[in-house]
Amino acid sequence: MTKFALFFICVVSAFAAKPLEVRFIDVEGGQATLVIAPSGESLLIDTGYPERNGRDADRIVAEAKSAGLQKIDYVLITHYHSDHVGGVPQLAARIPIGTFIDHGPNRETSVDAKALWSGYETAFQKAKRLVVKPGDVLPIRGLRVEVVTAAGDAKAVRGAGKANASCASAQKQAEDSSENAWSLGTLITYGKFRMVDLGDLTWNKELELVCPTAKVPNVDVYVTSHHGLAQSGSPQLVAALHPRVAIMNNGARKGGAPAAWQIVCDSPGLEDLWQLHFSVEGGPAHNVPAQRIANPEEACQGKAIALSANDDGSFSVTNLGTGFTKKYGRRGK
Repeated sequence: MTKFALFFICVVSAFAAKPLEVRFIDVEGGQATLVIAPSGESLLIDTGYPERNGRDADRIVAEAKSAGLQKIDYVLITHYHSDHVGGVPQLAARIPIGTFIDHGPNRETSVDAKALWSGYETAFQKAKRLVVKPGDVLPIRGLRVEVVTAAGDAKAVRGAGKANASCASAQKQAEDSSENAWSLGTLITYGKFRMVDLGDLTWNKELELVCPTAKVPNVDVYVTSHHGLAQSGSPQLVAALHPRVAIMNNGARKGGAPAAWQIVCDSPGLEDLWQLHFSVEGGPAHNVPAQRIANPEEACQGKAIALSANDDGSFSVTNLGTGFTKKYGRRGK
């Protein structure tokens, strides 16, 4: 074997060995999830709240720079509510952004909704914009990121199609006409590892996604819908996903509702639930042990939860507030 061939094999092996890295950033009841592919390309799902002296944008930039990023390649906006899109203008002023991804126009027409859209529009006009629909695959090297839901529609992805026995007991909630129901949801796959993020998709749209057969496969990690509020996270959705681990991006006083929390905890096959915050509403009975809560105090320092996943399906989760780490083996191991 020549020296060049040996060098090439070493380089390829080193690249293949790189894990998928995810940071669940604390924006105190909103969403900001930073995904870093083994290729080095980055995807940020949502940008947290506006104003607040730039708190959420600063936290995102700090996590990005701690990961060695000088720019964010893609920013995906699940929907146009302030806790998801509101931080765009401040973030764009702090770090270069390559491409914005969204589900299309804002369906809400209130004064606040128009202001949020205006701030977002100003930002994407200075970068690139990609409007996607269910079935699309995002152009992120090293990962397969499939659009599962967008603009009120859903489409089955590969590996899905299992009958969902829990649908027999499904009960609908009141119809939701807000942007939540239009959330852009994605299935992120790295080798045998799968993670799903459905934004704030609400109950009835979840049922359309997983009943009578699931349009999504079982996953390793489930980012709980809608911060763990009771308008989302139906038993039918959780049953269809059959997650090994759930990450709840709740705040101290938003999300982490006892009913939604219990549905996740009762999921067969669930190994652990992790929370960004201790839920005041949940109290002692409806919060996980302290080692899996990044921010136990309401007046917090905004600590994140980190995930590192290998292409064989094994992964680890770390509480950056306490340093506690737990490793999870390959699915079925």
